[in-house]
Amino acid sequence: MSEIQHTGSAAAAAAGPAVSRVDLTPAAAELLRSLHGNHGPLMFHQSGGCCDGSAPMCFPAGEFRTGSSDVELASLKVEGVDEPISFWMSTSQFDRWKHTHLTVDVVPGRGSGFSLEAPEGVRFLIRSRLLTAEELAQLE
Repeated sequence: MSEIQHTGSAAAAAAGPAVSRVDLTPAAAELLRSLHGNHGPLMFHQSGGCCDGSAPMCFPAGEFRTGSSDVELASLKVEGVDEPISFWMSTSQFDRWKHTHLTVDVVPGRGSGFSLEAPEGVRFLIRSRLLTAEELAQLE
């Protein structure tokens, strides 16, 4: 069983294994445990471009203000982290990416100066694949 759990409705849980739009690699989960130890509760917002390209940005929970122009794609539960880690994206970007499954990974390099992992010499990145017809049907 994966160490990553996703929160969902009781009806979805009764229907079988939960389909998620977002997952984490083991390396990303390990980094998140460390960041949580240093910064407390965390959140992600998927950058839509500009100075950081299209990168998942990690912030202390609530530091990045979300609103009606954002959608929460996942609430990720990581072993060793008490609070779920929310993953957000702008609604307009989600409209273009709604057919994809996202996996947050971590690689060596320098990412955004705004994201919590920047001083660690690594950066989060997204790996994506198309959702299957069955996964899309479960998510609708």
